[in-house]
Amino acid sequence: MLKLNAVKLEKIWGYELWLASTHQIACQDDFKEICRGDYPLLVKVIQANDKLSIQVHPDDDCAVKLEGAGNRGKTECWYVLDAEENSKIVYGIKNGFSKEVLAKAISENKLEQYLEFVNVKKGDFIYIPAGTVHAICSGLRLLEVQQSCDLTYRIYDWGRGREVHLEKALAVIKCEKMTPVSQFAGEFNCKYFSLKKIDVNGGWSMLAPEGDFPAAVQLLFVISCEKAVIRTSDEKAGKQLSPEDIYAVLPGEKITVEGKASIMKITAS
Repeated sequence: MLKLNAVKLEKIWGYELWLASTHQIACQDDFKEICRGDYPLLVKVIQANDKLSIQVHPDDDCAVKLEGAGNRGKTECWYVLDAEENSKIVYGIKNGFSKEVLAKAISENKLEQYLEFVNVKKGDFIYIPAGTVHAICSGLRLLEVQQSCDLTYRIYDWGRGREVHLEKALAVIKCEKMTPVSQFAGEFNCKYFSLKKIDVNGGWSMLAPEGDFPAAVQLLFVISCEKAVIRTSDEKAGKQLSPEDIYAVLPGEKITVEGKASIMKITAS
């Protein structure tokens, strides 16, 4: 078991904490070493003090087509850790609008009328498959689980002057039915990752299943805790938990949490 140390990346709108990463932009060498290679997921905490750009990510096929062999797409999800009152996200585009209509709206700075704005609150879960137009608005702190990819195509940046990528963005947008935003149901599975929320009140143990590295390495993210410790089977005292700690658990390792805590278990599919 390895406690991972976050890498902080300052942004124009706030900051990101890269909690579990073997991506070249902010690689945690000790994590990459125990994974025995590149981990297929990237886990972050996002603190949005201002609006992020309106953006979209490519799927696996488009990533290779537009950026070259060896690239992967970016399907992601968010779990809302904290939210100011009336916090919102952009979550898809309104039904019935073609890419041609969107391109015209972007050129005329009229895109907002075609966007779906959704209110979110603490504990909500949002699934964002590649190709979804989206943005995080201000006043939100999120846990983000995604494919290990940093390909982002900006559509609109609220006049901040950063580069936009309209041609690539329009090439990868998918206008599909969205999964409704709701409180996290306790478990989620998709093609790329699985999440399970574990509420510990006293004690909980897990034997990580055997599997091939690096994907078989599991992650435990601490949502909240109260006088809780985590230990392996060969430890007596254990390590004190704090909110937003994250631990990498190796295949075949037995982990015990004692005390009171809410933990998100993250697994690569």
